[in-house]
Amino acid sequence: MLGIGPGIFCIGYTIGTGSVTSMAKAGSQFGMQLLWVLVLSCVFSWVLMEAYGRYAVITGQTSIYSFKTKLKGGKWISILVVGGIILAQWNSLSGILGLSANAIYEMVVLFFPGVSGDSYWPVLGIAIGLIVLMYALLLVGQYSFFEKVLIVFVTVMGISFIISMFVVLPDPGQMLAGLVPSVPDVAGGKLLVAAFVGTTMAAPTFVVRPLLMKGKGWGPSHTAEQSKDAWISALLMLVINLSIMAAATGALYAEGKTIEKVMDMVYTLEPVAGKFAVALFMTGALSAGLSSVFPILMVAPLLVADYKEGELDTRSRRFKILTGFACLVGLTVPILGANPIFAQIVTQVAAVFVLPLVIACMLYLINQKQLMGTHRAGIWLNLGLVASLVFACIISYTGYLALMELVRG
Repeated sequence: MLGIGPGIFCIGYTIGTGSVTSMAKAGSQFGMQLLWVLVLSCVFSWVLMEAYGRYAVITGQTSIYSFKTKLKGGKWISILVVGGIILAQWNSLSGILGLSANAIYEMVVLFFPGVSGDSYWPVLGIAIGLIVLMYALLLVGQYSFFEKVLIVFVTVMGISFIISMFVVLPDPGQMLAGLVPSVPDVAGGKLLVAAFVGTTMAAPTFVVRPLLMKGKGWGPSHTAEQSKDAWISALLMLVINLSIMAAATGALYAEGKTIEKVMDMVYTLEPVAGKFAVALFMTGALSAGLSSVFPILMVAPLLVADYKEGELDTRSRRFKILTGFACLVGLTVPILGANPIFAQIVTQVAAVFVLPLVIACMLYLINQKQLMGTHRAGIWLNLGLVASLVFACIISYTGYLALMELVRG
C-alpha cells in the first residue's frame, strides 16, 4: 500500500458505500452477470489515470487550469466540469455519511441486541461524531498526512472484503460467465449498469490526480512511478469491487435473496457466514465510507484552487471554509432520517454525464506536441482513450434511458 501515492485518493473517490451498495445489490440480484462492466470500467480507469498522470508529470500543470487556459471555450468547459463534479460528490457525501453511521449502529446492535430501538438519534450522533473527526483530520493540512490516513482506511477495507469473499466464494463458472456482456432484462437493470460505471470511472478520480501529483512533488523524473501508481490503483479497484460482488453472490444469489441497502447484509449474511464474518464485511463497508468521505470533503477546494491558480493549497482559509460547508451538506440525510440508498445509485448515474467531456479534453491535451514533446500519447494510449470515450458515451446514453424510465415509472 505504501507503494501507492496519489492513486490512494483515486480508490477513496471510487470505492465508497455507494460502490459497496451497487456491487452488493448486483451480486445478490444478478450474481456475477455485471462483472464485464466492472472489468471494462477498471481497465478504462487505468487508461485515464495513466493519461492524466503522464500529462501532470511532464507539463507540471493541472487539469482544470489546463482546460481553462488551453482549450477553446475553456472557461465554460472548466466551470461545467468543476460544477458537475462538486454537485455529484456533495450529493453522494450525505448518503455516504448516513450509511457509514448506520453501519456502526448496526454492528453495535448485532453484538449487543439490547441497545436496539429508535435508531434516529444514535445514528445522527454517530454521523456528527464522524464528520467532526474527518474535519479535524483535514485541519492538519498536509498532503502526506492525508495519504497516510487513506492508506489505513483502504487497507482495512480491502482486507475485510477479500476475506469476506473467501468465506462465501461463488462458483468460478459464474465469474467466467459474467465476462460475457449482457444487461439484466429487468426494471432497473440499465440503472445499475450506469451506476457501476459512475462509481468506478469516477470523474474526480482523474481530474484531481494532477493536482495531487503536484502536491506530492512528482515531475518529469517520476514517469515510471506515476505509471506504476496508475495500474496498481486500477488493479486494487477491480479486486476490492470484485470481492464485494462475489461475497453477495456466494451468500445471497443462490438463496434467491436480494438486498436494497448495505445494512440488509447484516441480516441476510448472518445465517450463512456467522456474526463475525458479517462484522468483517460491515467493517469493510464502514472503511469504504470513511475512505470516501475524506477525499470528497476536499474535492471542492481542490477543484476551485485548480481553476483559479492550478496549485494545491490545503492550509488556506478557502480550504477550511469549503470543507466545513461540505461537512454541513454531509449531515443532510442523517438529520432528515432518510434512506439514502436509491439516491446514491441515482447520483452515481448522474456522475457519468460529465465523464465523456473529461475524457475528450484530456484526449486533446495529451496529443499536443508543444505540451508533451516526445511523451505525447502513442497509438496504444490513444486507442485506450478513444475506446474509453466511446464506452463513456454509450453508458451516458444508457444512464439517460434509465432516468427516463424512472421518470415515466
